[in-house]
Amino acid sequence: MTGLLGWLDRPDERRGIRFAEPDGSWRLWSYAELATLVRRYAAALRDAGVGAGDVVSIVETTGPRFVGLLFGSMVAGAAASPVAPPPPFGDRERWAGHLRGVLRASAPRLVVHDPALSLVAEVCAGEGVPAYDGEGLLTGAVADRRTPEPAGLALVQFTSGSSGLVRGVRVHHQALAATVAGIQRWLRMTPDDPTASWLPVHHDMGLVGCLLAPVATGSDLWLMSPGDFVRRPVRYLECFGLRGARLTAMPAFGLDHIVRRVPRAALAGMDFSGWRAVIVGAERIRPALLTEFARFTAPHGLRRAALLPAYGLAEATLSVTGVPLDTGWRTVTVEQGAVVGCGRPLADARVTVVDDDGRAVADGTVGEIVVRGPAVAAGYLPADADGTASGTRLADGELRTGDAGFLDDGELFVLGRLGDGVKVRGRMLLAEDVEATATAACGAPAGRITALLGQVGDAPRVVLLLVRPEPGWLPAARAAAEAVAEGVPVTALVVPPGVVARTSSGKPRRRLMWQDHLAGRLAATVPTAVPVAP
Repeated sequence: MTGLLGWLDRPDERRGIRFAEPDGSWRLWSYAELATLVRRYAAALRDAGVGAGDVVSIVETTGPRFVGLLFGSMVAGAAASPVAPPPPFGDRERWAGHLRGVLRASAPRLVVHDPALSLVAEVCAGEGVPAYDGEGLLTGAVADRRTPEPAGLALVQFTSGSSGLVRGVRVHHQALAATVAGIQRWLRMTPDDPTASWLPVHHDMGLVGCLLAPVATGSDLWLMSPGDFVRRPVRYLECFGLRGARLTAMPAFGLDHIVRRVPRAALAGMDFSGWRAVIVGAERIRPALLTEFARFTAPHGLRRAALLPAYGLAEATLSVTGVPLDTGWRTVTVEQGAVVGCGRPLADARVTVVDDDGRAVADGTVGEIVVRGPAVAAGYLPADADGTASGTRLADGELRTGDAGFLDDGELFVLGRLGDGVKVRGRMLLAEDVEATATAACGAPAGRITALLGQVGDAPRVVLLLVRPEPGWLPAARAAAEAVAEGVPVTALVVPPGVVARTSSGKPRRRLMWQDHLAGRLAATVPTAVPVAP
């Protein structure tokens, strides 16, 4: 047995996953212990009726149960479908609606959930889907030594994306294995290269890049929850500066959070010289942020070339392009400003940029990014969904991403979502352009200003959402947005943080919020909104 499940036949008793504990300590689960847990879950799932071709929905927080259920589902011959748990202070009914959509799309054989999440059981009962708590399912289960050769569907990755539409991406074992092998080659991963991550384990970057790849490699892994990272980012940095981790990945807002929340004095005694790779993806990256993070960590040994901008999406299993090790990232200045390169194709991907008629365009010409290759997913759930409404389409092995970008000397430069833009005087104005310009004009932290673009009748409009703005931000942001939008009317609203809906990777769900704005729901949820322009 090799590849994704090979570690189960020869689990290492010395290496494994260290899970962050609430008291600040780390609990090591060796790969030998995890292999036993995986086999117990595989047996328990089979006893509950799970078989080849089934889907198992997993609603668990970061921890050994999640790992046991993820691999246990695969060993049982089923596809694992990780689902994000409800946020601690989020809208329970909205999340319940999301879960109902997931269950109807994937038709799982059963759902396994954290024992503390009673809402999951309530929703499942209403949908007629069997639900088990993760502890109770193991009662009486004995480790099953059978490990079938991986085949068929491995994962169903549910992503609401920036559009707010729930889509189940079907990932076969071959695509998953191709992605993991591509990441291993890209980062030159060996069992001696520990990874540390705070990313949510139900999201493709955290799941595939920072859990499956290290486990398949047999390397140590330090695993925190996103909440752990937000509360104490220095604990995450200690994994690299004091404990020897070398590899990681995160969205750009993670770099911003570290730079703004970690005092320089807190890095005393840390050595980042062995930190080989910081993959940065999931959203458009500001060159200034990469530079700022590099300067922040350089006195402790992190090399600029360790920052690796990348591009990927769930429909490509995860990774599409990435900056090669030891080369350093670069920028190209275009009409939209300085754009960070996201590297070259990974995992044998073939990347082209096409015009509105699907014809490949010349280097430097903006168009839609199209991907082919062994890691492209098989399609969506339900089976008749094509993703067209979300702007991303999968058909016959071709992935039309719905993202705008261009190629330069073989490297991909990503600009943003085509569906989040409007045409202004013959050119495409993207929400990311407006947002970046407004944020830079104010010197605001990442995520505090969000731009929404759309049509009101036949006329384009811009809406800026400002979260806890400082004095002077509001007029500066509006003026900057008006300048880049070339006369398109701009409305600015001051909103509380919870109003800005985001995906699990931190990207704004712009089209969902635009629809709320048009329907008056956005303003209705913000009674204290301060309009700046009609």
